[in-house]
Amino acid sequence: MKTHKQLEEFASKPNNYNDRAVVNLKTYDTKNVSRLNTDNTLEAAIYTSQMIWPATHDETRPGTVILFPNKSWSIGLASVNFIHHPNNGPVFHFDSEGVSEEVLNEIDRLQPKGNSEGIQIMVMGDITDHVNEQLASYKVKSLTAETAAQFAFKVDEEYARLTDEYPENILVVSSEDHAKLFSLVAGYWIAHMPEPILYVETNGVPLETIKALKKRKNPNIYIVGPEKIISKHVEEELSTYGSVTRIPGDNPVEVSIEFTMFKDQDSGFGWGIDKPGRGLSFISTSQPELAITTAPFSHLGKHCPLIWLDQGKLEDSVYHFLAKIKPTFQDSPQEGPYNHSYLMGSIETISYETQGIIDNKLEIVAESDGGHH
Repeated sequence: MKTHKQLEEFASKPNNYNDRAVVNLKTYDTKNVSRLNTDNTLEAAIYTSQMIWPATHDETRPGTVILFPNKSWSIGLASVNFIHHPNNGPVFHFDSEGVSEEVLNEIDRLQPKGNSEGIQIMVMGDITDHVNEQLASYKVKSLTAETAAQFAFKVDEEYARLTDEYPENILVVSSEDHAKLFSLVAGYWIAHMPEPILYVETNGVPLETIKALKKRKNPNIYIVGPEKIISKHVEEELSTYGSVTRIPGDNPVEVSIEFTMFKDQDSGFGWGIDKPGRGLSFISTSQPELAITTAPFSHLGKHCPLIWLDQGKLEDSVYHFLAKIKPTFQDSPQEGPYNHSYLMGSIETISYETQGIIDNKLEIVAESDGGHH
């Protein structure tokens, strides 16, 4: 148990900086931080795919690849639910011209095995004849809908059909653009656990969302975001269909931290991370769509939740969270536990200085004096 003094020390900001730290760098990875050094969501998706699925043998090949339209974050977010088993696969986007050559090459490298029904590629949204031609050598299934709420409903239906059950834990997020950063926090969880999102608006609950809730008996409903994003009125309406809990926070950074620490002991929902020995993912609020294409980092490997960095910078709330999970050892650092994180974005978006601070805050130190013997 850390003392108050230790927590203050671990949460403190550096006093002196070295402006030569980035000169002649040969690697952008550090001992406790692996960086995906790109701001391009498609590149990030491919990097993620290659890190999570080496595809060297059957056990490391994915089942189903998920494709979503790049101009719809709300469809992309709902699609992330399919990353989980039985699909077990990465998520890429396509555009009006079709599926890019880079993505087709990555799908070819992966050689997806297919899910329990043999589906190798799931395509979200309307697709053209050209896309059908591009994917002709694979077994493909597509889902279409006219609205975000309708699409999330269809994802829920399809996942329940694949797994023969409707999960009792549900995340409710807003589909409105001004809520994007709050809503995207949920993506890493639904890739980690087979629990869907359903969409609402600030002051309304769509019929499709109500229809999905009625398929459960008293579900556990978790609202992600403050009342300015999803109103008290909506919370009260949702409470007529199940037990409602709000994961709060005044801004997206705070919500991402609250979600990372939240745990419902009765239902098992939530990361519940407040101790060392964990994986984390850091993404700048200036690059929100990276939260969709890198979501597989919560599915396999270190099973990481998402922490937002406000415009790529560390806020006090992040410092204090990292202080809580700072690892310490009694006799030898080999005892562990160890923390590790992934940093999504270029050094122009998230500076190397910020990376160095995160790396240090994740480092294991002696319990007695905070040093490293």
